[in-house]
Amino acid sequence: MTTFLRYQSPEPDAKGRHVGVFGLVNTLARQGRLTADQEHFRRTHNAWYDAAYTDPTTVDPTVYDEAVNPGAAAWFRATATHLFGPIDGYLAILAAHDVPCVRLESDDPGRVVYEDAHQIVVVPTAVRSEGAP
Repeated sequence: MTTFLRYQSPEPDAKGRHVGVFGLVNTLARQGRLTADQEHFRRTHNAWYDAAYTDPTTVDPTVYDEAVNPGAAAWFRATATHLFGPIDGYLAILAAHDVPCVRLESDDPGRVVYEDAHQIVVVPTAVRSEGAP
């Protein structure tokens, strides 16, 4: 059984980071590319996620600091199944805008710099990738 899951862009951005599923959809929103229904989904579910789990930067402001933790990325714990429900909606938005996203699975995605009951943040190592719908 896989221990950790992540959804992200298959290609790095200009800064060399693989943007996660939430960041990809939020970027579309900032660019004004979402339909009214997509924007409603994004706002509603982003608020739900904000309420459902801790923002790691509220515990450790340096968790995503590139100088301290280069390439740090958040991963869901596979046991946090209550957090996976809305993911298909985010993936549908990305697919509607031809934005690729892959699902990564790993038992050891990297050096852990933050963890709680729902997620970890790691400085990454090698992972296995599968195309996400």
